[in-house]
Amino acid sequence: MEGKKGYLIVSKGVLGGVRVLDLSRVLAGPYCGAFLSDLGADVVKVEAPIGDDARHLGPFKDDESVYFAELNRGKRSIVLNFKNPEDHERFMKLVEHADVVLENFRPGVTKRLGVDAQSVHEVNPRVVYASISGFGQEGPFRNRPAYDLIVQAMSGIMAATGPKGGQPTRVGESLGDVVSGVFAGWAISAALYERERTGTGRTIDVSMFDSLIALQVTNLSLLLADGELPGRIGNRHPVSVPFDTYPAMDGLVALAVANDRIWGRLVDLMERPDLGINEAYLGDMNRADRRDEITKLVSGWTRTMTVTELLRKAEEAGIPAAPVWNLEDALESEHVVARHSLGHFTHPGLGKMPYIRFPVDFGSGEAEVSSAPPPRLGEQTAETIAAEWG
Repeated sequence: MEGKKGYLIVSKGVLGGVRVLDLSRVLAGPYCGAFLSDLGADVVKVEAPIGDDARHLGPFKDDESVYFAELNRGKRSIVLNFKNPEDHERFMKLVEHADVVLENFRPGVTKRLGVDAQSVHEVNPRVVYASISGFGQEGPFRNRPAYDLIVQAMSGIMAATGPKGGQPTRVGESLGDVVSGVFAGWAISAALYERERTGTGRTIDVSMFDSLIALQVTNLSLLLADGELPGRIGNRHPVSVPFDTYPAMDGLVALAVANDRIWGRLVDLMERPDLGINEAYLGDMNRADRRDEITKLVSGWTRTMTVTELLRKAEEAGIPAAPVWNLEDALESEHVVARHSLGHFTHPGLGKMPYIRFPVDFGSGEAEVSSAPPPRLGEQTAETIAAEWG
């Protein structure tokens, strides 16, 4: 249906009809909310009078925050001051008809503002209430301030990232924020499904710290098996060999040999078929024991060709290989175009802007490749939303 000022309220998609009150700011929560919107939910961003901090964070284009626009596409905005009793009442009127409340304040803040899970569930026990924070709502670290750098440093993922012999290195994206946003979206969807059977919503507690720990399945398996961690090993795999980036004449190529079958294809291509039948080189652990020898052998071969030549030969032989692209290279690839990985919205100040869509195809046969733009601060009112939802 059409909302005020021609704003299209999305009613299709797997989350069509789901009503979300998004109290979150900056990254983790808004990232989650944007994907809920991509899937058809009606996401109403509830902002303080000064607006989400991300509205004032760069990069900017023509005085508009591109960062904010990408994270808040497809949402609507209302302004409420929870310290004002009338605004608090307006919010609770919306809660009566909401399905989800999403927030990423520091633990304890929502309680002081009277918009915590208990207060919300007293008004509407069907609401799925999701909180994202650095260290969770409970535990000895709960009150610590957290940014992505902090949780990467404490989770073990930074200690495992970087070149051999080098310093711990932050992963090149705010991984703690975006991954916790993904986990929150998954948990919200699961809780909505459960609610269809029970009629009651859940209180969801998502920790950035926990989320990064949950990603480290390979390192955990090594710790449990050997009592040791692999440490920083650059681009290589802790077990499989050759599984790394290798030098070509004009760049780097990633090669991933994860079993004897692919190893046989590679050594045939290298004109060393004897290594494909030699028991000393069969099995991941045997090859791992000869890592330096194999790395020298493979690197000597890859250096004789350009990246293009290497990729062509690897593809013909059925060997997993890839160029090392930057984000721009990836987004401009024909595969991204064919998969409709980018959507677009038209912003009154920024013009036509691409955004990275929810990266799952639900088999509908049609890709939704457009969204409403991010909202202006307070573009809607609580009364307008309440009238639509009531």
